[in-house]
Amino acid sequence: MLVQQTLAALKNLRLSAMAEAYQNPPQDSLALSFDERFGLLVDFEWTARHDRKLARLLKEAKLRLPACLEDIDYQYPRLLDREVMMNLKSLTWIESRQNILIYGPTGVGKSYIACAFGNAGCRYGLHVRYFRIPDLLTELSAAKGDGSYPRLRRSLARMKLLILDDWGLSAFTQLEARELLEIIEDRFQINSTIVVSQLPIESWHHLFPDPTIADAILDRLVHNAHRIAMNGESMRKMLHAIK
Repeated sequence: MLVQQTLAALKNLRLSAMAEAYQNPPQDSLALSFDERFGLLVDFEWTARHDRKLARLLKEAKLRLPACLEDIDYQYPRLLDREVMMNLKSLTWIESRQNILIYGPTGVGKSYIACAFGNAGCRYGLHVRYFRIPDLLTELSAAKGDGSYPRLRRSLARMKLLILDDWGLSAFTQLEARELLEIIEDRFQINSTIVVSQLPIESWHHLFPDPTIADAILDRLVHNAHRIAMNGESMRKMLHAIK
């Protein structure tokens, strides 16, 4: 088969990265054996597809911060346990359908850590979605207005990891509490959730006007969760002081 025919066949098979590497091979690959060169072509295609998938998952996740678990700074005293974080880095808690609750004062890096777990999930090939609670409640209200609410519910339910940030900035209304219960119920024992809050878990019950709904939500979130309690000075304040 002629070179142009081979390139056309590869592109028709949607092997565009392999076609590109075949047409413009690296100089140091010319001395390789056929098997080695073919393996190199396959590696180009695999890497390109992996990168495209990761870019798509990160776009879908809409993470608030470009965070990575490898970049977490343990230098500042904020009660962040390196050993616990290394254990959670394996993401086996997602496979076990467990949750993570991150809480502590403002500025200690709670959102960064949540987004770092989200980034790790995307790199693992999982569907992740990040929401600030106020934004989620607004989107739920809008979805009810335009008829897309069932589709949004299904989308939230299928996410392997849902991140709910700024939990408890204000008390929930009865309607908001019921909507949160529906979302959490859809995910219970199916997929994992990260909740990020400035409030200690003991205070979460008081955010809900109905104790029965509060019990139902917390029962599904708390009893199957890893807790990351943080403390210390605001990192933003400390970094600003250094500058």
